[in-house]
Amino acid sequence: MKNTFITLAAIVGFAGAAAADPLEGNWRTPRDDNGNSGIVQVAPCGAALCGTLIQSFDSSGNNLETANIGRQIIFDTTPQGGGEYRGQVWAPDRDKTYNSRLQLNGNQLSVSGCVLGICRDGGTWTRN
Repeated sequence: MKNTFITLAAIVGFAGAAAADPLEGNWRTPRDDNGNSGIVQVAPCGAALCGTLIQSFDSSGNNLETANIGRQIIFDTTPQGGGEYRGQVWAPDRDKTYNSRLQLNGNQLSVSGCVLGICRDGGTWTRN
């Protein structure tokens, strides 16, 4: 009985690890309007995916202390199929939240979004 439980636990643990969404992980953003970039950690949050800013860099590539560390950049994001995700993205440089379209292609993530009919290309993020 004990061996059966251990085997079942191992199978369940492996299945959970194998079920990770391809968007999960750390992503390096391109420079924003201020020349800053960051690393966003994407993980499940409820039934969706969220991305939290875990590190920020100035235009010279040096660590940047900012109140935005720990803030959600991506939220309410769900897969649509074919590597496409829809949700919300907050842009720190403009302090605006956009309805987002994320397109995953291997280790690159194309980010774009619109708010009140004004759209913005958020560039290509790279897996870090």
